[in-house]
Amino acid sequence: MSVTPLASALALNLASKQGILSEARRILPVERAETLPATWYTATEFDALDRDLIFARTWQYVGYEAKAPNPGDWFLAEVVGKPLIIVRGNDEKLRAFFNVCRHRGGPLATEDGSGRVLQCKYHGWSYSLDGRLAGAPHFDGVADFDRKNCKLAEVNLATWETLVFVNLAKDPHHTLEEVFAGARERTKDCPVRTKKFHRRITYQAACNWKVYMDNYLEGYHVPFVHPALTSVLQFDNYVTEIHPHYILQHSPFNDKDAENPYAAPNSTSSGATGEVVYYCVYPNFMLNLTGNRLQINLIIPRGADRTDIIFDYFYDDFDAPGASNQIARDIEFSDLVQAEDIAICEQVQRGLGSGSYERGRICVTYEHGMHHFQNMIRKAYDCPEILG
Repeated sequence: MSVTPLASALALNLASKQGILSEARRILPVERAETLPATWYTATEFDALDRDLIFARTWQYVGYEAKAPNPGDWFLAEVVGKPLIIVRGNDEKLRAFFNVCRHRGGPLATEDGSGRVLQCKYHGWSYSLDGRLAGAPHFDGVADFDRKNCKLAEVNLATWETLVFVNLAKDPHHTLEEVFAGARERTKDCPVRTKKFHRRITYQAACNWKVYMDNYLEGYHVPFVHPALTSVLQFDNYVTEIHPHYILQHSPFNDKDAENPYAAPNSTSSGATGEVVYYCVYPNFMLNLTGNRLQINLIIPRGADRTDIIFDYFYDDFDAPGASNQIARDIEFSDLVQAEDIAICEQVQRGLGSGSYERGRICVTYEHGMHHFQNMIRKAYDCPEILG
């Protein structure tokens, strides 16, 4: 059986395809390894490959269950530019569909909402909440029209601790529970499911998404880029753990008192653990946990050298006395750290595109999490579809 070539690989010549596969198979121990080639961060064809081979084949965060709490509620999302609608059915089940009518591609919704059916905004076709065609106005005279074959195109959906993920692949290689294996137990003192959504902040960075991910995954830069963060964390006790589908970083605080910008405001859980915990789930999803606060980071490529950095903030009780001031300090501190990260990542992107740099070596002590992530990128590129 032949393999259909990737649309993103069609523009590559044979030598380029063979070069990608050769580099993808250079998986070495961290002490012998080199970083990914600079062109993997700068060339437009790699941006397209990332969308095809990574983002369209992995679990992608699209929201949280409370965005559609009742039957008939829906919210919109997007993965690699593809429009999606997540709907709570009459059976209480969440489902994800392409937000695309089967008639002529119109949208079923243009904003979050609620209703008894999903009705296309173009010609009024309607669908039940489980995706079946319910109505097609003025279609009685169309020959051989089978309504049963006009179900909405459904997408794999799963939840983890009230967070909602979709996977565009027909048959995902791993379940969502396999991806998060061990994380629920590790976060039991600061449980994700107790957190309530507070606000979303989006930053833009003039860098490739992999540059930002590399930066997130190593503590090597922290003393040089983040002086305020360094004063909060015990850098000498900064630990990076490697797991099959994620990298876990954690560090105790230097100071647990109220001057710590991460201090928990009137925590209603046992979450004041005295440490910050950073989960990075391949390829682009992060959980930052401390006190009774959860940050979710979602990294979205917007081109070879443009990235959106989305922060969703969750707290146990943001209406508690004194919580608003602490939350403001928390977000202000996060803004500072993000400004520092974005500035250095943009400088790195320019360096990668300078023509003077091809690849570098990897610090065994502090960059092994980044090394694991880069090897996962290599494995994603090592596929027969590259050659077509």
